Amino acid sequence: MNLTVNIGKLKLKNPVMTASGTFGYGEEYSEFVDLNKLGAIVVKGISLKPREGNPSPRICETSCGMLNSIGLQNVGLKEFLKTKLPYVRKYDTKLIVNILGNTLQEYMQLSQALDDAGVDGIELNVSCPNVKKGGIVFGTDKKMLGKLILKVKASIKNSLLITKLSPNVSDIKEFARIAEESGSDAISLINTIPGMAINVKTRKPKIANIIGGLSGPAIKPIAVRMIYEAYGAVKIPIIGMGGIMNSEDAVEFMLAGATAVAIGTANFVNPLATLAIIRGLESFMKENGITDLKKLTGGLRC
Repeated sequence: MNLTVNIGKLKLKNPVMTASGTFGYGEEYSEFVDLNKLGAIVVKGISLKPREGNPSPRICETSCGMLNSIGLQNVGLKEFLKTKLPYVRKYDTKLIVNILGNTLQEYMQLSQALDDAGVDGIELNVSCPNVKKGGIVFGTDKKMLGKLILKVKASIKNSLLITKLSPNVSDIKEFARIAEESGSDAISLINTIPGMAINVKTRKPKIANIIGGLSGPAIKPIAVRMIYEAYGAVKIPIIGMGGIMNSEDAVEFMLAGATAVAIGTANFVNPLATLAIIRGLESFMKENGITDLKKLTGGLRC
């Protein structure tokens, strides 16, 4: 059985990746997960300077999912290159770094530094709903998105460029086309969807930022629909995410058009979720007589 997939020039040993923001910098999960077995590790978003993130509480459980408003807390580029990157580089798996900035210049500085450091891929975070400025502006403005991708693409030499699209747009197909036309090597979707929860006893929001990003099974049908629409609009690979909890979910995303899948909320429920999904994909292939997993992508029968 062949589980390998290709995201542009990157060949992954299997299609299972981690979703940015749910797997730390890789080291946090290494006690539970053999990182060598993953298709790729996508680390949490990195900014030029360290960020403390939003005030607590920042996470709460909801029906069929969770709300988070972490606020992109991270160690910053300098510390990442010094301490986090060397650790994860010890493993035989592809490394993709999610980046975020408030300006074109910040995105370009980040991408250049990471490209020089030899990371396999750079994922542009233009779709986080938990911050009041920065990436979200690029993700919902067609002209700004195209300009950002063009600038970043021109600033890197070797790293694969992935654009993480915002689900909070009227037509995902249009934004997928802009990403492709502007030079993005792949797209990833979907990010969390804005939501909120209220404690009826205290009458206060359950998270301090009031509004956070909804993730988990609750958003899976939306994610599958958007991947299906984007697949029909572009030729570049799609990395699908949004409520994938098991291997059957992963197959569903691939049938809709995803080449690879990223596991997010499931990591909080079960730290071994990524490995369980890889094993589940192997079992699915055996049971259905599939020898090459790549053939599942876009295999929906209407």
